[in-house]
Amino acid sequence: MKDRRGREAWRALRMQSELVDGIEHLGDLGDSVTVFGSARLHQDSGWYQQAQDLAERFSETGLNVLTGGGPGIMEAANRGAMGRGGSSIGLNIELPREQGTNAYQDLSLHFRYFFVRKLMFVKHAVGFVVFPGGFGTLDELFEALTLVQTSKTKPFPIVLMDTAYWSGLADWLRERMLAEGCIDAADLDLFRVTDSVDEAVRTVLNAWQRQPDDRADNLPDTL
Repeated sequence: MKDRRGREAWRALRMQSELVDGIEHLGDLGDSVTVFGSARLHQDSGWYQQAQDLAERFSETGLNVLTGGGPGIMEAANRGAMGRGGSSIGLNIELPREQGTNAYQDLSLHFRYFFVRKLMFVKHAVGFVVFPGGFGTLDELFEALTLVQTSKTKPFPIVLMDTAYWSGLADWLRERMLAEGCIDAADLDLFRVTDSVDEAVRTVLNAWQRQPDDRADNLPDTL
């Protein structure tokens, strides 16, 4: 039992160290857009091209672009953002497969713990853009929706790219969750589904321009 307590104490210290390291490296980052999507979608995917275009346009406005730092949609967004004005940031995670650092990053951080990495995704976010993806993408999407819904973070737009991909989920939220009273009708307004890069960029930029100048830290003082 004593050895177990010792291991748990060291684990807590590793978590603290990773949190401090992330905050220090990103402390001066400023306002950013976080882009999520599958690691399994490559250059021949239309979604890859959309993510690259979208990130390029955000970077040209001076916004930084954060991704999970891996291949697929993450690579596309980092690639589009790099050298365009804003910083291209990758927040990588140790995984048994799929996750390798892409080459298009001004700053690359490596995380062991998902929850610390998720905090870094949200802390400087003025918007999330979510491309088609798997369990990890859904995890990050619902984390963001929950934080905004519960006011644990300042509100920011959450845009889902590709109506055909997300329409089944949106229908289920409305026809099951809302119908059963598990969410409110207003909760369905926390995200927008679109096929248009123009609309996604405009949605985030319009919300960003309405925000106060001290937006760079997205966590309320109550945290």
